[in-house]
Amino acid sequence: MGQVKIIHDRIGNTLTVWWGNPQNEYVCEETGNGVIQMKDRNGQVIGFEKLYFQVDDSEPLQCALSTVEI
Repeated sequence: MGQVKIIHDRIGNTLTVWWGNPQNEYVCEETGNGVIQMKDRNGQVIGFEKLYFQVDDSEPLQCALSTVEI
């Protein structure tokens, strides 16, 4: 079963999403608009980080995941 990790850092104002193993991170590449891609040694994107991410502190961040087959 695949696993998606979502990490919200309220202090650092970042949202990080991994669908690959974070230990396989080899290089990071900024794509613009405060988004950074994390790639493995083969150049495959295994996650991303959104900088300057803020949500209203009065409510917890909620996440939903849907799988779509095309």
